[in-house]
Amino acid sequence: MRNLILGLARPLRLLGRDERGVIGVLVGLLLGCGVLVGLGAMVIDVGQLYQERAELQNGADAASLAVAKSCATGTCTPGIAVTYADANSSHGLAAASVCGSGSLGTCPASTGLITDCPAAPPAGTNYVDVHTSTATSGGGTVIPPLFADALLGNGNYKGTKVLACSQAEWGGPAVVQGTSFTISACEWDQATSHGTVYAPPPPYPPNSLPSSSLDQELNLGAGSGGGCTGEPAGSDAAGNFGWAQDNGNCTLVVNSGTFPGKTGASVTSGCQTALAADQANKTLIYLPVYTSVSGTGANAVYTVKGFAAFVVTGYSQPGFSASDWLNPANNSNCPFKCIDGYFTQGLVSATGSFSSTNPDLGASIIKLTG
Repeated sequence: MRNLILGLARPLRLLGRDERGVIGVLVGLLLGCGVLVGLGAMVIDVGQLYQERAELQNGADAASLAVAKSCATGTCTPGIAVTYADANSSHGLAAASVCGSGSLGTCPASTGLITDCPAAPPAGTNYVDVHTSTATSGGGTVIPPLFADALLGNGNYKGTKVLACSQAEWGGPAVVQGTSFTISACEWDQATSHGTVYAPPPPYPPNSLPSSSLDQELNLGAGSGGGCTGEPAGSDAAGNFGWAQDNGNCTLVVNSGTFPGKTGASVTSGCQTALAADQANKTLIYLPVYTSVSGTGANAVYTVKGFAAFVVTGYSQPGFSASDWLNPANNSNCPFKCIDGYFTQGLVSATGSFSSTNPDLGASIIKLTG
């Protein structure tokens, strides 16, 4: 190389007297030495691999969240993964495969590579893995090179298959800001057939309105303590709800195993405002579900099981009522101290965390975990 530079010194000095053609000579030298081809391979070929990887990762993240949402709020729909993977690809194509818990199918062991998902979470955890990879309009599975195959000794290089993976989990939340009335686990068991029957969630449309047969009538009462099948001894009987401590706007934050009750049957002004808005707007709200009540009066304490998703359809409270918009027959069945509505499924804010003890009772949280 040193001899080449020395040999070119005089011609370049001559060219220096006339700058025309200097760039052409330099470009010719760089091409002849393979410098520009190497730079092209590094900047363009490697750059498009990085872009493909970023797009596939975005697609995998979006797809895993979408599949997890479908599982948490209804029937698992793994087929939507391809739609989200394609939508995040600049050329509109990407391959996607899905595995996970339950009906999603067993996932292969993690390779530990950056392009693979982490190992499966502990048994009993709801999760989905979405693997994405390169797909081209011609049916190929690699990103073809533009310059890299022109490098010396690299003529057999035909391209690279790019991979990505995303893992999402869903389950019962550890903390919820709920509405300040609560129902017994027995009531939830009966109303949802132990979590197997839910009404479609709002908004309507696109979802259809629920059947009036799903509209429940909750009566204000302390319950008999007789319990029900599948719940611990001392659980309240079905058909009852109770007020919880009101912070002024009819909400409470439950972040531990218990929460305080509220005595009396009167509805606070905050709850009147909240119930009226929820009933009129078909708002999805979250209720703590309890398994037992200890103490009496101002010292009443509920033991929480989990959180349910609920839509208020009507209510009849002392001096405060609204007609049931889904099942008007409930208006005459309970003229006093009732809240009507149905149980459904919904997603709690992703700023929360999963609970190791609270089961999924219709209120779920979804998070990317890998």
